[in-house]
Amino acid sequence: MRRMWSPWRSEYIKTFKEPAKRKSGVSLFTRARTSRDDEKNLVVWRGKHCFVIMNRYPYNSGHLMIVPNRQTSDIHDLKPEELLEIMQALQRAVSALDRLMHPQGYNFGANIGRASGAGIEEHVHFHIVPRWNGDTNFMPVLADTKVISEDMHVTWEKLRKIL
Repeated sequence: MRRMWSPWRSEYIKTFKEPAKRKSGVSLFTRARTSRDDEKNLVVWRGKHCFVIMNRYPYNSGHLMIVPNRQTSDIHDLKPEELLEIMQALQRAVSALDRLMHPQGYNFGANIGRASGAGIEEHVHFHIVPRWNGDTNFMPVLADTKVISEDMHVTWEKLRKIL
């Protein structure tokens, strides 16, 4: 087994001593859902039960998140119609990313709970990360920097048109 050393991850994990308390109890996803400024919030598609938003801190270009409209931290709270639309949104997003960016694979999943690394644990959401062979490089290890090859708003405009 090969191992990758990621010292910046330990700094992120150290912040998990106490859960962050939001003053309003409303997640940033709920604020993005209720706002109509999709460009500012990087929302690329809205459905009846969920929406697709770009990740401001992407692992790779095109990193999207599918977020249920209804705020819950418990995946068991999601209703069948919400789960169905989330999977349909996944297909829609992957098709758009295929057309736009031509990735060679994807990571899809959720970090549920603080211990798993959830940054916004009060609102369950699902990550779609486009992947390319050799998409890791020396920048994260040496410079604590991830190279994203396209301006986020350019990608937002392209995805918005396709989705």
